[in-house]
Amino acid sequence: MTIPFYVAPEQLVRDKAEFARKGIARGRSIVAVDFGENPSTALHKISEVYDRIAFAGVGKYNEFETLRKAGIRQADLMGYLYSRDDVTAMGLATAFAQTLGMIFTRDPKPFEVEVLIAEISEDDDEHRLFRISYDGTLYDDRNFVAIGGKAEELTEALEELWHEGMSLEEAFTACVESFRRAEGRESEGWEAAVLDDSNGRRAFRRLDVDQFTKV
Repeated sequence: MTIPFYVAPEQLVRDKAEFARKGIARGRSIVAVDFGENPSTALHKISEVYDRIAFAGVGKYNEFETLRKAGIRQADLMGYLYSRDDVTAMGLATAFAQTLGMIFTRDPKPFEVEVLIAEISEDDDEHRLFRISYDGTLYDDRNFVAIGGKAEELTEALEELWHEGMSLEEAFTACVESFRRAEGRESEGWEAAVLDDSNGRRAFRRLDVDQFTKV
């Protein structure tokens, strides 16, 4: 005769959440800042997803890379079947949230990731920053956002450092200072990019970090 094991649903959810948080904390954090007329993203593991949309992830690389590729495929399919204008950060963020929520609920092991989707508007009206957690919770942020193990500390620093109408150099300096305060590290080995509407439809552009750190 066998004795079945039983774990209370509440305990199972708590255990999954703790497992995911520990995995995410092992990766480097990410911040994104809305500056001047364009959102600047000083991030690790970042890429273009579609015309005016960027993706970044922290945690297990293979897991958020899987999400990134799925997002690109969905964006391409939506743009092909309908219109390029129908591809939005909100739509992609919602899809990521549904996927991560399903994995967290259904699978024994949740994804150890947090995802950030940034979009620059064509008319400078409303830039978008969406943060998606390991359990599929979707956050719509404004002005700046941080994800990763030190997200709370980075957010506190950015609340003091961010101001409306920042230049690219000011935004980058604020990001560097927020990491220095939260993690005690400088900009060595960073990856950085910007969504710049002066680039036209392909707004994503990688930045040379040395260009700013030497100033």
